[in-house]
Amino acid sequence: MEIFALLKNFFGYSSFRQNQEEIIRNVMSGHDSLVLMPTGGGKSICYQIPALAMEGTAVIVSPLISLMKDQVETLKSNGIEAAALNSDNSADADTFIRRKCMSGDMKLLYISPEKLLTEIPYLLNRMRISLFAIDEAHCISHWGHDFRPEYTQLGQLREQFPNVPIMALTATADKITRHDIIEQLKLKDAREFISSFDRPNLSLTVKRGFRDAEKMNYILNFIKARPYDAGIIYCLSRKTTEKVARTLRSKGINALPYHAGLTNQERNETQEKFKNDDLLVVCATIAFGMGIDKSNVRWVIHFNMPKSIESFYQEIGRAGRDGAPADTVLFYSIADIIQLTEFAKASGQQDVNMDKLKRMREYAESGVCRRRILLSYFNEQTDHDCGNCDVCQNPPQRFDGTKYVQMALSAMKRTEEQARLSTITEILKGMNSSTVVKKGYNQLKTFGVGRDLSVQDWNDYLLQMMQMGFFEIVYNEGRRTVVTPLGEDVLYGRKQAALCVIDRSVKEEPRRRRQRLTLEIPTITIPGMPPTTGIEDPKLFDALRTLRRQCAEEEGFPPYIVFSDKVLHALATQKPVTAEQFGFIPGVGDHKRQKYGSRFIALIKKFV
Repeated sequence: MEIFALLKNFFGYSSFRQNQEEIIRNVMSGHDSLVLMPTGGGKSICYQIPALAMEGTAVIVSPLISLMKDQVETLKSNGIEAAALNSDNSADADTFIRRKCMSGDMKLLYISPEKLLTEIPYLLNRMRISLFAIDEAHCISHWGHDFRPEYTQLGQLREQFPNVPIMALTATADKITRHDIIEQLKLKDAREFISSFDRPNLSLTVKRGFRDAEKMNYILNFIKARPYDAGIIYCLSRKTTEKVARTLRSKGINALPYHAGLTNQERNETQEKFKNDDLLVVCATIAFGMGIDKSNVRWVIHFNMPKSIESFYQEIGRAGRDGAPADTVLFYSIADIIQLTEFAKASGQQDVNMDKLKRMREYAESGVCRRRILLSYFNEQTDHDCGNCDVCQNPPQRFDGTKYVQMALSAMKRTEEQARLSTITEILKGMNSSTVVKKGYNQLKTFGVGRDLSVQDWNDYLLQMMQMGFFEIVYNEGRRTVVTPLGEDVLYGRKQAALCVIDRSVKEEPRRRRQRLTLEIPTITIPGMPPTTGIEDPKLFDALRTLRRQCAEEEGFPPYIVFSDKVLHALATQKPVTAEQFGFIPGVGDHKRQKYGSRFIALIKKFV
């Protein structure tokens, strides 16, 4: 069957997204590929369509059981033969899967890298393999943000199966990581396909210098303004995930933690509840989200700053996979920078990780369009601001902050550049802490010179000063603060310094119910139907969502596997009343039209 017919019949779409057709034709011609496509960009179609079109079985290498399960469930819901070999299976189930693979009746086999290597001499050599797809391929590179040793042996595939095309796929990888992926996998003349990283449906907001209590107040109001929306709160430590979830539950919001310290059963239960819409808020370390394709996550909050732009972009990419608007919020503070710097310096790749952290800081601290910074990082340029980030919507106001900079840098100099940042704040505020008294810093001329400002304001201004390069923290010498040559120019009056005005009015998200989320549904020409108004019926959408949940519960699937929110929005706008019309909705393939069409059409007719 031709690839466009496969796309329509099984997935319900009439056209491919950027690069998908070229990638598919490249692998079907027997060539290797490196596919760089952002989360939600449609990577899986790139190997699923050729798997259906080519003879034999496609072998998909995936790092997580939950990710395999999600993909297999989605494929089966579209009428495609797929299975996963993993430790969750019984011996009988594994035997059944192996037989179907060897007989050629299985189109896609998902497998972990560890399992793959053990199966090469037994199962794989007895199969007709159409292609290998290495998902999350950045895991193979020491330069990547999620290196996994078990991936490093996958270069054996080229040696064992020299004529089978290999496709490496990842959502985020810089130039050095991409080169390393090709080298490690021994790809032959691989074409690189790099799709646009622009996700215009994601709003980008950064909040600077909030204390934990202020973060919680903001998050509480943020969630209450979105009572029906699913979201993820990413935290730097297991302890923080527990604390944030516990605080939210005490305020009446159902939230659960997710981290490596929990049992497998606890993590699996939390993930299943989130996938099935029984749980709307998860407080997690970075491990969460990689294993699911939940399309209706409406927001992502970072309680702490991530270690790199790759990590950040992959995590916010878990919101708005369906193309509908989604919100992202990043909190960051001096404490985050200090902790992440210590992590980077303690790692085996100090220079690389410090550089990645520096770029992450530049994103968080910038006064220019944040989307332009993200796109630039991935070597993509745009000639206009996005209008959907906090910088575009509320450009920062600045004032002459020279005197504050001079106060702070003078305090550093008078301690002979031996004091930590927290001690500098105590000196400026005139606080007789144990360290200040012990060191005699309360005798300095700068002691108390900045007592008119709050501790919080000083922390904010000091963060800005560090961002602007007026001083640096020497992490390998007790985290002492040292004035830079640029800072000396301001300290000694050779240059002035502008600081951003601190706007306390943005400390809380307004307690308001956000307007109902709607999508701009393009007009679809459906035979036998007059042109639609393009206006969604919100009551019909709610009814469709209820029906979708009923179908999902009957089959044991998450609701988004039955139909995405985007399909429901289109149904509530187009209101098809025949099976033929129903099949014209993007995302409704032949299998789902036959399986669900009559029930959904009967419901729609009640509203027409």
